[in-house]
Amino acid sequence: MEARKLKRCPIGIQTFSDIIEENYMYVDKTDLVYELTHSGNRYVFLSRPRRFGKSLLASTLHSYFSGRKELFKGLAIEKLETEWTQYPVLHFDMSTAKHVDELRLEQELNLKLANYEAIYGKSEDEINVNQRLQGIIKRAYEQTGKKVVILIDEYDAPLLDVVHEEENLPKLRKVMRNFYSPLKACYPYIKFAFLTGITKFSQLSIFSELNNIANVSMLPQFAAICGITKDELIEQFAGHIDALAEVEGKTHDEIVEELAYRYDGYHFTWPSPDIFNPYSLLSALGNQIMDNYWFASGTPTYIIEMMQKYGVLPSQIGPNKYLKEDFDIPIEQSDIIAPLLYQSGYLTICDYDKKYETYTLDMPNYEVRTSMMNTLLPRYAKITRTAVRLTLCDVNDLICKNDMDGALKLLQTFLDTVPYCDNANSEGHYQQMLYIIFSLMGHYLDVEVHTAKGRVDLVLHAPQALYIIEIKLNKSAEAAMGQIELKQYDKRFSLLNLPVVKVGVNFSTEARNITDWTITDPRK
Repeated sequence: MEARKLKRCPIGIQTFSDIIEENYMYVDKTDLVYELTHSGNRYVFLSRPRRFGKSLLASTLHSYFSGRKELFKGLAIEKLETEWTQYPVLHFDMSTAKHVDELRLEQELNLKLANYEAIYGKSEDEINVNQRLQGIIKRAYEQTGKKVVILIDEYDAPLLDVVHEEENLPKLRKVMRNFYSPLKACYPYIKFAFLTGITKFSQLSIFSELNNIANVSMLPQFAAICGITKDELIEQFAGHIDALAEVEGKTHDEIVEELAYRYDGYHFTWPSPDIFNPYSLLSALGNQIMDNYWFASGTPTYIIEMMQKYGVLPSQIGPNKYLKEDFDIPIEQSDIIAPLLYQSGYLTICDYDKKYETYTLDMPNYEVRTSMMNTLLPRYAKITRTAVRLTLCDVNDLICKNDMDGALKLLQTFLDTVPYCDNANSEGHYQQMLYIIFSLMGHYLDVEVHTAKGRVDLVLHAPQALYIIEIKLNKSAEAAMGQIELKQYDKRFSLLNLPVVKVGVNFSTEARNITDWTITDPRK
């Protein structure tokens, strides 16, 4: 099927009316919109990662509560809704208040309020932002005779960039807490209030007074309210999949598998259907090219800053177990970063133990894993992305050809050209560097794997073999291999039905490189 005959994919389009009126592809979520707005909860919060459809959902609610029935023709909600009442809607997009200081944040809020004061008027007694918002809500109710719908998209955007800053976070949080404070007092005038963000409301401590807000972020019935499920992909994008398959020279099923490998795997509750990252998926189908679109659209600085603040190593990002209550601790009080990484889309739920109320989190897919490692690599070696990708393709080919010796030779030559970071003086530094490099090749790795007699530094899962890698610093490869043999690390993996290759590697702080290695391969 020719791509020109297909409906266009709405890449980055966040306005519901634009998608419908301009005949873009739309994955119908309106049955969930109806359920969300008829759940009996007047205040609702939804957490999802950036570029995951939160703004489109808020826009859909705006059109729905504005009574624009014509936009929903043929969609699920058309058969569910019978009244189509037009309510006054106050829609605040807080993404415009990113990267601002206290003064500019107040200016941005003033501008947003002024737009609605031009419609509903302003009292001279209303000076502060909370007084002005409260006045707007009351007048909107009095002038229309209808309760007010309030939509606050990305409520936490002004705070995320400073969440790691002890000085600026309290100042901006105070401004935002003051702005949101009328929501509780205006309860009699509010029909429905919907807030989206990345962090849970309790984690930024700005809704302490609004204790009746329903957090639907991890409720199973709303697991797929943002994002695209595999069933939705197969049923609604068959033509786009075929067009991409023609470009790639692959079958329809092979493209579905590749798209799932790259962009699928998100779970916002458990159990949950697999959810695709909508921005990356639509970009791949619309552009007919598979790439790391979500990361290319920007890696938030606060993520890297928070990882540094908590001292998180690349190998610690996943998979790991966390207590259910970890997800409700305010960020500034928490001693772990996992909940923030989960809410930001860098980790996802892959299991839940109901008995002990523990979640297992891991990276969701290839795009997140490789892009995250690309972002973290400069902390361990000053390598450009282009240099890494070109070299690691060759290194990976050698590993897949069972030539670990050749792979290490090429890696050694490459690392000779790389300036190292100043903190390259510990065995753990080189362990994490190798973890990142092998992860960038798409391999699955474990670190500090427990055995009966000790812990293996790295275990690399390659297609044809399992590599046990022991690292030494300023010693010798023979010493590393001696530890493998002495502690019989290979017995831990004897039942995996794969050849177990033992690799001893020595790094030197003087050379800042691999100096020697030894390999024991049962196939040779």
